[in-house]
Amino acid sequence: MHKTNWGGAMEFRQLNIFRILAHELNFTKAAKRAHCVQSNVSVQIRLMEQELGVPLFERLGQQVRLTANGSLLLPYAERMLHLLEEANSVTKGGDQPSGTLVIGSPESVLTYRLPPVLKLFRARYPQVDLVFRGVGSAELMAHLERGDLDLGLIIDDHLKDARLHVEVLCPESMVLVAQIDHPLTRRAQVSARDLAGQTFLLTDVGCAYRTKLERALSDAGVQVETIMEFSSVETIKQCAALGMGVACLPALVVDEEIAKGKLAALPWSGGALAMKTIVAWHKDKWLSPGMTAFLTLLRHHLSPPTHKPRANGRSKSTRNKS
Repeated sequence: MHKTNWGGAMEFRQLNIFRILAHELNFTKAAKRAHCVQSNVSVQIRLMEQELGVPLFERLGQQVRLTANGSLLLPYAERMLHLLEEANSVTKGGDQPSGTLVIGSPESVLTYRLPPVLKLFRARYPQVDLVFRGVGSAELMAHLERGDLDLGLIIDDHLKDARLHVEVLCPESMVLVAQIDHPLTRRAQVSARDLAGQTFLLTDVGCAYRTKLERALSDAGVQVETIMEFSSVETIKQCAALGMGVACLPALVVDEEIAKGKLAALPWSGGALAMKTIVAWHKDKWLSPGMTAFLTLLRHHLSPPTHKPRANGRSKSTRNKS
């Protein structure tokens, strides 16, 4: 077994280029993100590989892949770079948000919940670089534990882990949708048993709302026989509109299509499919000024208003700041 030297004079710039290339898996894109020429990326990676004595990437024609050693190095590189960014923020930046904020979020939250928050955040805090990665509930803890992510934003029913700080931002209703002339749309109610034999258009295994639907069907004794699995909710919507099956998605994802008559909501009478949008971070994570600012905007824009009685008996709306 080759003995790897993890010491030496490896520079943080090299680690940063390695991290960028590990995520982009493309030398041209990595060079653009690292603000250097492509040849410099190649040189820095080659110097790292020479120092460590192992290949970090496989280069197969136009394809680039992490080797086993590269995958081993990546979480350590993430931690060291995050620590450096925290140190720079504390010693140089003061309370002014700056640096990089890495957020893990599924497509549904990123596309339909976050744009107004992102627009305002970028306007207020241009010194913070936002990086988003597609992450679901199943893999969130591992990413937060390794330090790959600063924050996780997911739709889930409940998320409990002693290692995490978890905060519910807003409720999310789920809806079963199908083609507008699907036979089930003509029923006054649709129970779990009515879905027996249907083809289901579902998100990846481990997705919280897929799990909740499958549990509701299982509790009613319904065995899901045919599943078409997709990683994109947009693809699921298109396939449902074409009559390829029944989908279960957050209402915010399909509200527009239902309103325009492109999809029909089934009158579900089974168990509640309600979920929540949740933000989570590791309990040992340092809350940088950038994280704090982002959390503040999330709470303001996503948390539902609370109603407090006025002296005259009327109520007024306030935002939940907790």
